[in-house]
Amino acid sequence: MSEEVEAVTTPAAAGLAAGGDIIQKLDQAKELKEQGDQAFQGGDLKGALAKYHTALLYLNGLDKNALQKALGKPVPAPPPIEAVDQAAQDKPKTEVDELQEKIYSNMSQCHLKNGNWKRAIETSDKALAYNPKNRKASFRKAKALGETGYFEKAEKILEELIKDADPTDKSACEAELSRLRAADKERERAHNQKMKGFLNKEKIDLGAD
Repeated sequence: MSEEVEAVTTPAAAGLAAGGDIIQKLDQAKELKEQGDQAFQGGDLKGALAKYHTALLYLNGLDKNALQKALGKPVPAPPPIEAVDQAAQDKPKTEVDELQEKIYSNMSQCHLKNGNWKRAIETSDKALAYNPKNRKASFRKAKALGETGYFEKAEKILEELIKDADPTDKSACEAELSRLRAADKERERAHNQKMKGFLNKEKIDLGAD
């Protein structure tokens, strides 16, 4: 079928050919994403990130509306001006949006495994930009925030996730919340101990004079 399209030289055929190229790029990105998933499952985090990054290169340059047309799907209509703020939360997602969301969320998990907290936060934020309700991305962001010392921000995210979580998710969120709170208490204890030692040293120095 693609050969027949390429053989025609009308403007309409040119559009179909372009659509075919877009679909080919989407399929390539999907394949790279799957390869990234397999690499992650095999413990090859570097390889997984490389595949995810390459998949994004294929997706970032795509005309999403042209792709929707090529796939025979409706093109999301622009929201009314008065509804722009709400539309930012509820705008229709294209297939490219959904794939990018999943890739960024998976990249966040890779960065967590690597202990690269900053990149874990950045990539989870990118996933959440496509879907603020992505629970996995939110959980990963909270975990990375906790690891970088932003306990209050992490706690707030986890508490929100717990509110409407299913039993499995709720258990995981509660366990992470307990872990972060214990780590925060230990950090505070260590800080207080350090300050106590500093003050004692000051007293000794003053006594020496």
